Amino acid sequence: MKKRVVIVGGVACGTKTAARLRRLDPEAEITIVEKGNHLSYAGCGLPYFLEGVVEDSRELLSTPIGVLRDSAFFRTVKQVEVLQRHMATRIDREKRSLTVLELDTGVEKHLSYDTLVLATGASPIRPQLPGTDLARVFTLGTLDDALAMKDALRHGTGKKAVVIGGGLIGLEVVEALVANGYDVSIAELLETPLATLFDRDFGHMLKSLLARHQVSFFGGERVLELLGNAAGNVTAVRTDTREIPADLVLLAVGVRPNVEIAREAGLAIGPTGGIVTDERMRTSDPHIFAGGDCVETTHVLTGKRVRQPMGSAANRQGRVIADVIAGRDARFNGVLGTAIMKAFDWTAGRTGLNETVAAEAGFTPVAVTVTSPDLPHFMPGAAPLYLRLVADRESRRILGAQVMGPGRGDKRLDTLASTITGHLTVDDLADLDLGYAPPFSTALDPVTHAANVLRNKMDGLLVSYSPSELLAKASRGDRFLLLDVRTPEEVATQGKLPFDNQTNIPLGALWKRAGELPRDVEIVTFCKISVRGWDAYSILKGLGFPSVALAEGGVLAWPYELRKAV
Repeated sequence: MKKRVVIVGGVACGTKTAARLRRLDPEAEITIVEKGNHLSYAGCGLPYFLEGVVEDSRELLSTPIGVLRDSAFFRTVKQVEVLQRHMATRIDREKRSLTVLELDTGVEKHLSYDTLVLATGASPIRPQLPGTDLARVFTLGTLDDALAMKDALRHGTGKKAVVIGGGLIGLEVVEALVANGYDVSIAELLETPLATLFDRDFGHMLKSLLARHQVSFFGGERVLELLGNAAGNVTAVRTDTREIPADLVLLAVGVRPNVEIAREAGLAIGPTGGIVTDERMRTSDPHIFAGGDCVETTHVLTGKRVRQPMGSAANRQGRVIADVIAGRDARFNGVLGTAIMKAFDWTAGRTGLNETVAAEAGFTPVAVTVTSPDLPHFMPGAAPLYLRLVADRESRRILGAQVMGPGRGDKRLDTLASTITGHLTVDDLADLDLGYAPPFSTALDPVTHAANVLRNKMDGLLVSYSPSELLAKASRGDRFLLLDVRTPEEVATQGKLPFDNQTNIPLGALWKRAGELPRDVEIVTFCKISVRGWDAYSILKGLGFPSVALAEGGVLAWPYELRKAV
């Protein structure tokens, strides 16, 4: 007997489920119900369509060879029936029937199913603020949203834009707005961009990057209202601190899972607001599966329920759903919170846990920040990369990482995500046989270098402080002396750390001049990237200095204000 499979949602998880299931079961009756105007489009590509990197919106809807993924494509190529512009309104679990409304005619239909798949996605949150109904105020959740915003960018008269929210979508659209010639400001409740993804130091690196691209970031400010003119167009965003002129506003404060139909059907909804599923993506009803942005899942390291609204996770879940429906033994094992974005000419990515969350989960975290070139210095295009690596002191397992900078960070992030998933230790990571040739990496890859530094710290060979830890020491009034071992020329061009208690002795002169340094205070060594700082650390320890530490990442990784050298 043919299986009747009805899928609600025709973007990422839904169409992946349909395509995979058709390959596994040529006889199944598969129907997709999609309320929108477009099927199987690359939602993560919307900011790049706004920017102009993707010139034609049809590219987001097409296969790699240019075939449009519309209802005719699914019907003829996949043998999948698509009910487009149909909205699912009710699930009768007892009768295994789905009620749908044809939006263009108002006609109601009833679809019987053996298996139902909910891939209803998530919708952008539209905060309840005065003025959000003004013209030229947008959210970005669908291709139709992007088309409307693209039209506004082409035909707008002003060139001032405000993005409310400093998350991934907001920052990706910031770059698109700058590329379209807009003067861009960000209003964000938290202190730094991507504050839920990156530690304070890395958040301030992003903040500095935005400033270099003339983007104003107003962190720690609450938006109170949007102001408009008599014509109904937005003119400004008012926060609790200032009024920011705006000809266009993007609301990018997060997304909310579309779970209304699941909740009304009595399916379990988790504490994160997503639909509860097991490792096989079954809901609390064994005949109903769910996947994509509407579900919650499990964090691989903590075991806690989390939401990760990512196209990558949605596609992986769709494949699992199809396999299980077809009778295969498949499981979705959870997520690490891996995220990556292009921020102008930088890569910003993270995976796993930071120190705070790791400690809350019962680990004993040890972390270090390093600065490393992505390629040998003699190769054209070599650029710095900043990495923060976290491991558990007891088991030595890698728990998390942050990667940022103009260097090639994507493959390093993927290496680290694989390391965490495979339960590898910091020693395993340091010993990985990674590919090496000068066009691709340094002889010791940046992740190898970071692992070695972290091993030194865990083994008691190194005491070190991140930038924020160094600031905290200064604010507490701790006694320490910064030893800068750069050349005077470097100090003049690169700037100084913002502390009075520092002295400059170039590394080459340190053996002879170490006697100038006091022995009754902690000496914190550093240089441009703190490799020479590590040499200075070792020299001072060898000379019997009782208290020595290293400033992690050097001047290059210092995300806060620097002083000009006199």
